[in-house]
Amino acid sequence: QVQLDESGGGLVQAGGSLSLSCVASGRTFSIFNMGWFRQAPGKERELVARITWSSGRADYADDVVGRFAISRGNDKMSVNLQMNSLKPEDTATYYCNAIEYGPQNYWGQGTQVTVFS
Repeated sequence: QVQLDESGGGLVQAGGSLSLSCVASGRTFSIFNMGWFRQAPGKERELVARITWSSGRADYADDVVGRFAISRGNDKMSVNLQMNSLKPEDTATYYCNAIEYGPQNYWGQGTQVTVFS
């Protein structure tokens, strides 16, 4: 089992910045990919950014390229999402995701990001 502990998020004016952090615990040795998804009211959950652990390769949704940056933690199994130039349409609940070999998906509890204009 893998547990994901999220932090960050909050309320910010358009154009501002927020950061999210997610720390994995438990059977972390089997994780090969971590990232962030988001879900706005009435919409499906969508990928925001993810990073492959072995290569460090990062993938982003088209609408966050150049504004968001995902990175790995240095000393623990964690990912950070730096969100800059935030827009009202970025408002959503953001979920940390980890995938372990199997494959098996794990989700955090979600953290709210609200961007007001």
